[in-house]
Amino acid sequence: MEHRQLGRSGLKVPVLSLGTGTFGGGNAFFERWGRTDVAEATRLVDICLEAGVNFFDTADVYSGGASEEILGQALKGRRDKVLISSKATFAMGEGPNQVGSSRHHLIRSCEDSLRRLGTDHIDLYFMHAFDALTPVEETLRALDDLIRAGKIGYIGASNFSGWQLMKSLAVSEKYGLGRYVVYQAYYSLIGRDYEWELMPLGLDQGVGLMIWSPLGWGRLTGKIRRGRPATEGRIAMGGAVGGPEVEDEYLYTVVDALEAVAEEVGRSIPQVALNWLLTRPTVCNVVIGARNEEQLRQNLGAVGWSLSPEQVARLEAASQRTPAYPYWHQRGFDDRNPKPTRW
Repeated sequence: MEHRQLGRSGLKVPVLSLGTGTFGGGNAFFERWGRTDVAEATRLVDICLEAGVNFFDTADVYSGGASEEILGQALKGRRDKVLISSKATFAMGEGPNQVGSSRHHLIRSCEDSLRRLGTDHIDLYFMHAFDALTPVEETLRALDDLIRAGKIGYIGASNFSGWQLMKSLAVSEKYGLGRYVVYQAYYSLIGRDYEWELMPLGLDQGVGLMIWSPLGWGRLTGKIRRGRPATEGRIAMGGAVGGPEVEDEYLYTVVDALEAVAEEVGRSIPQVALNWLLTRPTVCNVVIGARNEEQLRQNLGAVGWSLSPEQVARLEAASQRTPAYPYWHQRGFDDRNPKPTRW
């Protein structure tokens, strides 16, 4: 298993991690993703460790904490062999202080996550979203205190806009506080907005990328093709609710290109889609999901081989979109404002 540096930090992580959004299924939203119980989760962890994947990603809000509890039980007796990332910010109750990135909420959220996970530390702790009602200094000071207490190792941001991440990095530098070393983003062959602002920011500031939903909310599994709508899996169960809209023709064009490349390299469509992501600038980890053992083994097959430059270029061409302003305008000034990848 290949390992990469986690942004501008000393921590190395495998290029794949297992996302545990399917663990639990404690409410209608997460049941669309999966309902993995402790026994199934333990088997998935076993398979991951056999393949060299010792990194597991969860969040307090996944199934109302059940995901963390199940992951903790599945890792029992082997905590020292793995890395865990979790997240906070979203509401974990109905009270006005049970949501956001205030010191009050973060300290309690971290303690609750530690208890559910059955551990004394979380290796990587993400702010799941930006909280504009809490001063950035307050959030980062609370996280810095948790780092100094040994309860979390590194911190990351997820779903921030470019200015929100840059402001946070500036505050960390100004006050000598813990710094976001990684950003967790939605990025896929049918969702390349990350490339416009956040990728150049990550390169400039040394912030690595962990990718969530790398198969475009289940649209790049190979189950959806021209004339063949989804009849099973996450999409068919409504698991794309809350995700971005994708025009049918655009999706089919990208899947056609994936299918052609997959035939050339003797791999599956999702394996090619995942492998393409590992060629992108700033990427240090791709969070894969699995509803069952078969899906997990399939996704693990995305590493250990390489696409040719010509195949990468074909996938890029099929998935190109016109970026929002001012990024489309900046393409005309590439000699002075070069882009890390072709839009």
